[in-house]
Amino acid sequence: MMRRVCVFCGANFGNLPQYRDAARAMGTALVEHDLELVFGGGKIGLMGVLADAVLEAGGRATGVIPRALEERELAHYGLSELIVVGSMHERKATMERLSDAFIALPGGIGTFEEILEILTWAQLEIHPKPVGLLNVEGYYDKLIDFLDQAVEAGFMPASSRDGLQVESDPVSLLALCQRQAPA
Repeated sequence: MMRRVCVFCGANFGNLPQYRDAARAMGTALVEHDLELVFGGGKIGLMGVLADAVLEAGGRATGVIPRALEERELAHYGLSELIVVGSMHERKATMERLSDAFIALPGGIGTFEEILEILTWAQLEIHPKPVGLLNVEGYYDKLIDFLDQAVEAGFMPASSRDGLQVESDPVSLLALCQRQAPA
């Protein structure tokens, strides 16, 4: 059963207004489906848009941020809960522990690293939780192609690739993740 969804996304806005729109839509969809947000705890970029959308819709947002980023005044202090941890490693472990599913919105190398680590943990059976990509305006098309190539080349099992849910609409992606979530 899904109660909390971890969303990885950019600390920047990106070049297209559709990225902000998707972050807002994801935040609203989480609340409409009675799901709580777990995220990186930042007030900037898509992270801030997402968290603000959840809070404005009356939902709950839990941020997990390393002390070094909090000290740079990047933390969102208006959240339901802000957890300050010692390192990026601790951040990811805490987010995994708190969450029932994982979704990546558009983002940069940090977002890639986070979602790929969570996908790796699923492959290694460290967790059975759903993993998804919100493929806004085809943002993740080349990553999806690369993962397909990794399967074709024999470096990734097809089951791991098949376990990665991909949708361009937040509501559809949440529905796929809910169907895949352990009871």
